[in-house]
Amino acid sequence: MKGFYYTYLLKSEKDGNYYVGYTKNLNVRFEQHQKGQVTSTKHRLPFKLIYYEACLSQKDALKREKYLKTYYGKMHIAKRLKSYFTSQVTKEHIEDE
Repeated sequence: MKGFYYTYLLKSEKDGNYYVGYTKNLNVRFEQHQKGQVTSTKHRLPFKLIYYEACLSQKDALKREKYLKTYYGKMHIAKRLKSYFTSQVTKEHIEDE
């Protein structure tokens, strides 16, 4: 069996913004982000990996990445991760008190 391609979502712990990407090797790519080796994210360290999907082909992973960057894709992620986002807001509220 061929390996998977992954579409993933990172959250910057520095600015709270998100980054969507795709890769063949999720562990290596996440490590590259964390080490500042990715130009588009190196100023937003550190990151948390909060979501990923496995695809059978690079073409599918790239299409999924592009979709998740659209308005409808962002709505899909918000709905899919609703409990995660709710717990983060609650956690941040408690930590601020």
